[in-house]
Amino acid sequence: NPVITPELASLAAEPCPHPWFQRERPPVILGAGRLQRQKDFPTLIRAFALVRRERPCRLVIIGEGGDRKALETLIAELGLGAEVDLPGFQANPFPFMAAADLFVLSSVWEGSPNVLTEAMALGTPVVATDCPSGPAELLDSGRIAPLVPVGDLVGLAQAMSETLEHPMPGQALKAGVADYNQARSARRYLEVLEDG
Repeated sequence: NPVITPELASLAAEPCPHPWFQRERPPVILGAGRLQRQKDFPTLIRAFALVRRERPCRLVIIGEGGDRKALETLIAELGLGAEVDLPGFQANPFPFMAAADLFVLSSVWEGSPNVLTEAMALGTPVVATDCPSGPAELLDSGRIAPLVPVGDLVGLAQAMSETLEHPMPGQALKAGVADYNQARSARRYLEVLEDG
């Protein structure tokens, strides 16, 4: 898919409106997507709670959806109200992605995980669940960045901690999604059509 457009970098360069992404702050982990079962944000929040025991950090989940109240209840039950924020839908999510120390895709399933592609294109370290379909292909079966079994909150927490400690270089992440560049993707479509 032609996910990486020429506008991505300029949109990402806009100031991030969230105060947690300013300088001199603890690492910020980002999740993004509709607040619904597919994205499995409860597992992300529980995994974050384990990471938070080991080091100062924060979690921001951008997006809106029907599971907001349940997620807010879980955050309160875990005593994470000061460390987890759900700022809602963001028309431009890319400054959040560019400023985050780690992007986590915790989904149970995906079609094509565009947000993971976009985060990697911005050079942001990532962790993803090995859900159907897409993350394993994007992350070269875990060689580019960690892949964790769906719903494995301990494994997800360990991958998050390790990636915060030893992030993959941005250039390696960008190289991993180079085929999703709009111009390159369009060329490949044309080649396939010509061969057919």
